[in-house]
Amino acid sequence: MAHFAKISEENEVLTVLFIEDKYLQDENGVEQESIGQAYLETHNNWPAHLWIQTSYNTGSNQHKNGGTPFRGNYAGVGMKWYPEHGVFMGAKPYALWVYDSSIACWQSPIGNCPELTQEQLDETIANGNPVYRYDWNEPNQTWDLVTL
Repeated sequence: MAHFAKISEENEVLTVLFIEDKYLQDENGVEQESIGQAYLETHNNWPAHLWIQTSYNTGSNQHKNGGTPFRGNYAGVGMKWYPEHGVFMGAKPYALWVYDSSIACWQSPIGNCPELTQEQLDETIANGNPVYRYDWNEPNQTWDLVTL
C-alpha cells in the first residue's frame, strides 16, 4: 500500500489515504509518485499536485524497519508539508525555532529541553502522575521547569 497526504494550498495536511501499489506503477512495475497523484486526482476530485506521498514507516527522520526514511515523518491531519525541506512536520511553534534535518522537526534556538533529574522522575513514579515537565518560555528564550 502507498500512502498519500491530501494537502491544502497552504500545505496543511487535510487527510491521508492509501491506494494499492498497482495504481502508482509504471509499465515496468516501478512506483511513480506522479502516477499515484494522477490516479488520486481522477478519483478524488483534488488537484494532483496537492497529493504528496508519505511513508507510514517514517518518524523523526528514521525508518522503523531500518529502511531509508521518506519525507521526515508520516503525515497526519493538521501537520504541514514543508516543500523547502521535503518533509511533513507539525507547524513551526515559534518564529526563532529552526529546522533540524537530522530528526525532521523544529528545535528551539537553544536545543532540546533539559532531561528531568532522577529525583524528579522518582517523584513522578511515586505519585503515579507526572509532577514535572519543561515548557518553552518564548519571551525569555528558555526552558522552564514547571511543577504540575
